[in-house]
Amino acid sequence: MTDHPRIPLAAVLGHPVAHSRSPVLHNYWLKRYGIKGHYVPIDIAPVDLPELITTLPRLGFVGCNVTIPHKEAILQIADVVTDRAALIGAANTLIFRKDGKIHADNTDGSGFIANLRQNAPHWDPASGPAVVLGAGGAARAVVAALIEVGVPEIRIANRTRPRADALRSDFGAKIHVHEWVQAGNLLEDAMTVINTTSLGMTGKAEFRVPLDKLNPHALCNDLVYTPLKTQFLIEAEAQGATIVDGLGMLLHQAAPGFERWFGTRPEVDEATRKAVLAA
Repeated sequence: MTDHPRIPLAAVLGHPVAHSRSPVLHNYWLKRYGIKGHYVPIDIAPVDLPELITTLPRLGFVGCNVTIPHKEAILQIADVVTDRAALIGAANTLIFRKDGKIHADNTDGSGFIANLRQNAPHWDPASGPAVVLGAGGAARAVVAALIEVGVPEIRIANRTRPRADALRSDFGAKIHVHEWVQAGNLLEDAMTVINTTSLGMTGKAEFRVPLDKLNPHALCNDLVYTPLKTQFLIEAEAQGATIVDGLGMLLHQAAPGFERWFGTRPEVDEATRKAVLAA
């Protein structure tokens, strides 16, 4: 008999997960770099998550991405949790190590910054305050990343105040919490404005924060990428601001996991964007 090497497998775990573009992205990279491997979506209910995680390595999986609603719960299952995943309170990338341990990390923040650096190369995070709309898991990753790159002040507005207050408690003095109804007033001297909410996403409520006080020199980024150019970005661009869509964050946050699982650091370029958008 021939001893065949095991083909590495990876997955995205969510519930639901059929909407995820991660399989398209990772399988595009596998084909592009000529790597024998497969990446699949797995829809798993929260109650079944602990059992599934222990089974995957035995089936040949080398790691996986984790999406809603499992990003927080996975921290209780993993054997090793990186400092940034612990700070954010969520993980999006798992590595099944050869010693049997499950390693959990969060690459959302690094993907967020890489997207801004690539698509707005003149952006200077230290140039002024940032406004972050929303206070969920994505906002926590964004806030951690903004602090790391030197943003001097971060103003948070969220539709429910307690979640924003929790960010202030966890991330410290650079965080200033404001009422949601005041969101438009926070923009006047802000140099970075990020929408981390689902407002403006296809099928969700409209984005209604007034942008009449937006600084025309600001950088505006929407984490939503369906549609690719949201109403927030359309209005911000009309005000003269630099805009960056959310697709690049999806692409860049995926690259570290792909490298750990399959041994090649993939390039995030226009061909990658086109492949994901065509799906």
